[in-house]
Amino acid sequence: MARRVASLLATVILVGAAWAGGPGFSLADGDPASDVLLGQNVYYPYSPPVPQGVQRTLNAETAAAKKAGLPIKVALIATAVDLGVVPELFGQPQNYAKFLDKEISFQGPQPLLVVMPSGYGIQGVSAKAAAAVNGLSPPKGKTSAALAQAAVTAVAKVAAADGHPIKGVAGVSGTSSGGGSSTTPLLIGLIVAAVVVAGALIVLRRRQGTASAAG
Repeated sequence: MARRVASLLATVILVGAAWAGGPGFSLADGDPASDVLLGQNVYYPYSPPVPQGVQRTLNAETAAAKKAGLPIKVALIATAVDLGVVPELFGQPQNYAKFLDKEISFQGPQPLLVVMPSGYGIQGVSAKAAAAVNGLSPPKGKTSAALAQAAVTAVAKVAAADGHPIKGVAGVSGTSSGGGSSTTPLLIGLIVAAVVVAGALIVLRRRQGTASAAG
């Protein structure tokens, strides 16, 4: 029991150090993504860094997915260096997803998406969500930015297929940052205008009928 408590305290200290050290901090167990994903939703490649704008979109998307009921974790693996002590799994996203799942799943299934230049790995989601990912084309490039952009698309597909569609995230297909459809006010305005025109025509016809009867 004492050994377990000590191990837990060590993990807490390491995760705290990872948060303090930022995305460039690498922990000692040799599997960077498993350490980072204990405290945040996305593991980003250390080099080259993902552009801040894409990071903000993916961070917001995963946060929205969690709020919708899908607490998905995402690991972007640009090179074998991102795999630490298991570089042989580079180019095998599904096998790495299975490996990483064992590292971060403590209290039940953990929705997990792995993105590599060669494609995707998926764990902890429904069969429909897994099929949605398996039907996607590989990322359009090998850069960190290309992987992140592919992840934005894949997370949206996973969430929708798993019954937890993402809403309110700018830059994500099928969502709106304004909290509602921008076409709704226009539609309401057109309906009101149609009603007004129809009413005016009715009044005009009645007046014409009255004038004809009087003549």
